[in-house]
Amino acid sequence: MYTRWRTYSSYLRERYGRNVYRIGVDGGFSCPNRRPDRSGGCAFCDGTGSVAVYQRSSESGYSRNSGYDGSTAERILPRLLSIREQIERGRAFLARRYGAEEFMLCFQSWTNTYDSIGNLRRIYDEGLSAMDFRSLIVSTRPDCVPDPVLGLIASYITPSRDAWVEFGLESACDGTLRYIGRGHGSAEYFDAVERAHAHGLKVCAHVILGLPGEGRDDFVRTASAVAASGCEAVKIHNLHIPGGTRFAREYLEGIITAMSEERTLEAAELFLRCIPGDIIIERLVSETPYHRLMAPRAFPDKSQFLARLERRMEENGTRQGDLCSKAHSG
Repeated sequence: MYTRWRTYSSYLRERYGRNVYRIGVDGGFSCPNRRPDRSGGCAFCDGTGSVAVYQRSSESGYSRNSGYDGSTAERILPRLLSIREQIERGRAFLARRYGAEEFMLCFQSWTNTYDSIGNLRRIYDEGLSAMDFRSLIVSTRPDCVPDPVLGLIASYITPSRDAWVEFGLESACDGTLRYIGRGHGSAEYFDAVERAHAHGLKVCAHVILGLPGEGRDDFVRTASAVAASGCEAVKIHNLHIPGGTRFAREYLEGIITAMSEERTLEAAELFLRCIPGDIIIERLVSETPYHRLMAPRAFPDKSQFLARLERRMEENGTRQGDLCSKAHSG
């Protein structure tokens, strides 16, 4: 459908010959940026840990038109539900909605390498034993992947199963990373990608466009870092400001704002133009449930945004990677 960038769906069809769907599960992890009571964390994190929508039963009644209600931020599925139950719930949801027949297992919520090797092995084994997955995906931080952990993840690679790690880079600007409280710099990201590749793992980078104080030059800098790291894929998010976060307080105080649709389209187009055409674009817009989203409220849904981005790039004659050499030499 989209021709101006390399879509995730096209990659999956090339790799597996058909559509394959990821089941996101919560393995009960926490985050090194949070205290034992789960307070603290990055400036944009509302404490829900990116739990998949079909694992949040208490949010199933909310729609795009739901009013904002920050009090619901913690009403998520209890974290101690078994991994097998979550996998079955995800499988049933994806089969019902998309007719899905083949799946990838994604440990999605929180920092999915933040535990002992023994516990990690037990948790990964439990998930992979539920069915025949085409890929194992572990979402984590670049400062939380010692070599033994990367070796463990790589041990699950088979001729029919890939293994990926997803690293939250967010920005290549170290000043921004300090401001948002990431607890690591860009150097840790480059090191983690290099070591992951040495173990035979594939890498997806997460970035956020529209972080406070950043503009076009910063977006190009981050795109150049993604390209230079040699990662295979990227997830691009526009800045969302959920309630219950430090960013929410700063937004209410008028210190920060969220980009408009037009600025987000401009930023996404620029970022795409500055990364090589062979990098897989797994995501292009954030999807925080509306009842938890303080800003931006006046924003199109995912399908509308992607259609407008495709149309904009067609009209401008631009495509993914067409500024690569210029961006990387600057």
